[in-house]
Amino acid sequence: MKFIVDNIFLIGLVIISGGALLIPYLQQRGSKLTLLQATQLINTGKTLVLDVRDAEQFAAAHLRDARNIPLKELPQRIAELEKFKGKSVIVVCQSGTQTAKAEGILKKAGFAEVHGLTGGIAAWQAQGLPTAGQKAAK
Repeated sequence: MKFIVDNIFLIGLVIISGGALLIPYLQQRGSKLTLLQATQLINTGKTLVLDVRDAEQFAAAHLRDARNIPLKELPQRIAELEKFKGKSVIVVCQSGTQTAKAEGILKKAGFAEVHGLTGGIAAWQAQGLPTAGQKAAK
């Protein structure tokens, strides 16, 4: 007991620093897919790929058969996706940072299986995976 009282500040420091290390893990929201998992899910043919980047970025390069609805327009255009409620949805953005917000919107609208692509289109392209669009023609 004397040890705890004598070292209360050190013990507090250890607890606070340990908590700080856990924060990034606790902040991860949504269901994330690795590139391999996404590829496998896409290959089943029962998946909607939803790209939430703006139209210019989408035109430059996107996953094949992806639908483009910019994130800021998603709440107003959610009705366009009603027929896909029974499918898995993979949300794609530039780097994987905006997918959680889109996932929340889709889940609130009744989509049961929604996943974000870890690393986004940037990670997809970095691995040399196929894309469609202007840059894909190179």
